[in-house]
Amino acid sequence: MQPSSNAMTSSRRWRAVPWAWLIALGCAGQPLASPAAEPLALQGIMKEMGRGMQAIVDGTSREDYAAVEKAALAIAGHPQPPLGEKMRLMAFVGTDAPRYKAMDGAAHDSATALAKAAKGGNGEDVIAAFHRLQSSCLACHQTFRKPFVEQFHGKADGRR
Repeated sequence: MQPSSNAMTSSRRWRAVPWAWLIALGCAGQPLASPAAEPLALQGIMKEMGRGMQAIVDGTSREDYAAVEKAALAIAGHPQPPLGEKMRLMAFVGTDAPRYKAMDGAAHDSATALAKAAKGGNGEDVIAAFHRLQSSCLACHQTFRKPFVEQFHGKADGRR
């Protein structure tokens, strides 16, 4: 007689749980940061978004709204750090995680709105949308940059 499919599913689930706990415990035993370690993927993501912001300024000054739209969409759809790094970051921000995620969401929404404004080709709308995007970036940086840099890069000054 073969076990029911529910019993097999339950058995598989319970076999997977110890692996999840082992992985979690393995991560928990790791320090949140090793300043001497290679830079976080987040640092590269932020630098790429900074280049996108510069491309937006350049495109706006030349009224190249296709370039502005492309850069804004790249910022809105920026890559995420790898899961392990994301877990370290969220563990570090702790109870501020919802605020951090909300700020990332605000930047995404602002970049999407900027892309839409650029597609419309109205320079005043593009400038206003860029202001909102820049303000959302600034708010997050003023809140999180310095602690992140100190924790994950071992530097006292959060500006680079």
